[in-house]
Amino acid sequence: MIRGALLIALAALLWATTGIVAKFLFNASDLQAISLGFLRLVVALPFFFVLMLREQRVEARNARAELRSAWKLTPRALLPLLALGVFQAFYQGSYLLAVDLTGAGIATLIALCLSPVLVAIMAAPLLGEKPNIITILALIAAIGGTAMLVISDIESAGELRLAGILIAVFAAFIYAGFTLTSRYSSTGAPVFTTAFICFLTAAIVLLPVVWGIGGFEGMASLSVWQWLMVAYIGVVPTCIGYVSFFAGMQSTPATLSSIIVALEPLFVALLAWIFLGEVLGAVGITGAVILTAAVIVASKNSAR
Repeated sequence: MIRGALLIALAALLWATTGIVAKFLFNASDLQAISLGFLRLVVALPFFFVLMLREQRVEARNARAELRSAWKLTPRALLPLLALGVFQAFYQGSYLLAVDLTGAGIATLIALCLSPVLVAIMAAPLLGEKPNIITILALIAAIGGTAMLVISDIESAGELRLAGILIAVFAAFIYAGFTLTSRYSSTGAPVFTTAFICFLTAAIVLLPVVWGIGGFEGMASLSVWQWLMVAYIGVVPTCIGYVSFFAGMQSTPATLSSIIVALEPLFVALLAWIFLGEVLGAVGITGAVILTAAVIVASKNSAR
């Protein structure tokens, strides 16, 4: 279990570098946030395609050995995967845009810490699950922590970057929708088959958007080092990060996994302070701690 927990922590750390590298790219180039989201998906697609083929061969062998039918991609099974892809497209664009308009630390804290609490609340009207008092208190704490982060951001930036904050909140809602769809509309699809179809759908959705906003012109201006940063985002946090996470999940309880993953926003805040000079301040640090605690409480409560 220790090895699994370390793999999940590694995944959280790798994911945390996405916003940091993205912020460097946005500061040093004309690359637009949505264009980077599209490129991240495109770079990762071949990797997940290979993993999908390998996974399907293993699934077919296991099905023959156990005298059962292997999973098949039927229209009914495809629909939830396409929905996940649409959510992924909106999340990639909105999260990276929030990073561009605010900072890597505050955008990640809001987008990723609000979403688990939103999942716990949204499960009530969508799935008939009545939230208990712990879930409600976690939501209140999450809202309070977010408010403290906003106050801290105003103090450090000298202005209210309202657009970026609102987009980060929007990204949190999108990620909550992704989580709910993944959790409750699963068709039993293998992990990497789901990832490939999801990423392919998201890339297709983002392609006309990138074309419409002139995103390819920004790509043409990238230097070799900036393309290497794009490749890093597509390979390290996306491909290696997800493989580490899924490998760790095989031997780690779901509740512990959700708690470890909650470290990602804190990793981002630390890296943003070290590499980008983004200072949360006392109010922001307090808000980050409250927000993370709310995520852990909501995750443990929903796992029961």
